[in-house]
Amino acid sequence: MKKTVLITGTSSGIGKATVFEFAKMGWNVIATQRQPALETDFKDLPYVTLYPMDVTNLESVEQSILEAQKAFGKIDVVVNNAGYGVDGAFEAMSDEVIQKQFNTNVFGLMRVTREAIKHMRSNGGGTIIQISSMGGKITFPLYSIYHATKFAVEGFTESLHYELAQFNIKMKLIEPGPIVTDFYGRSRQFIKPTNTNQYDGFIQKFNNAAEKVMKDAEGPEVVAKMIFKSVTDNSNQMRYAVGRPGPMLLMLRKLLSDKLYFWMVRKSYNL
Repeated sequence: MKKTVLITGTSSGIGKATVFEFAKMGWNVIATQRQPALETDFKDLPYVTLYPMDVTNLESVEQSILEAQKAFGKIDVVVNNAGYGVDGAFEAMSDEVIQKQFNTNVFGLMRVTREAIKHMRSNGGGTIIQISSMGGKITFPLYSIYHATKFAVEGFTESLHYELAQFNIKMKLIEPGPIVTDFYGRSRQFIKPTNTNQYDGFIQKFNNAAEKVMKDAEGPEVVAKMIFKSVTDNSNQMRYAVGRPGPMLLMLRKLLSDKLYFWMVRKSYNL
């Protein structure tokens, strides 16, 4: 029997690549977007159905999952991919910016997770994939708010897996390193102080180092393949690091003291 996956945030990047990956493997794919009417890349994929969903709106989440359940009967996998990145100087970040970042990356993910649990518990189980980041385990300059959301996702998911095991619901965390997506382009929200230029030198060093890293970054397809692997490997493994140099950096963070790790980061950004 054909299995069904629901994926959030499929308009670009990792979400879109994941739609293609699961469709290629013969799955029914429920691809959710805030504006599905604008999507054209999925029109020739026979197993893909578009649904509207705004993860920041509870009614939208509930309605989409309810309609998907009616249409497909059972949702085997939910991929919580919707999110975006805020970076910049924390001093300049307004409450509105902070709340919006958490509402999408954390509270939105929680809304979808909660509705997925209700569905999966009554259907004998399933798998919930949380798209975290290497930035949910390690930190870099000027990403304080983004890191805070991904650290939250890691802690939330790790704790939650204990209570869901009894219902045969697996929780998985995907931890990408630098990936070539709109995260660093159209979706990026960079915050810079307007009342002082004292951060300018620091920001310039950060941007210079970040550009060098992105030159070697892999595409979102590598993450999509890892997501599919995490769903189909029949293991209880929770965390999957992917995208160079993410796995290496995560390993170094485990091995190094705070002092050595902080020195390594400062040196790489010429701080």
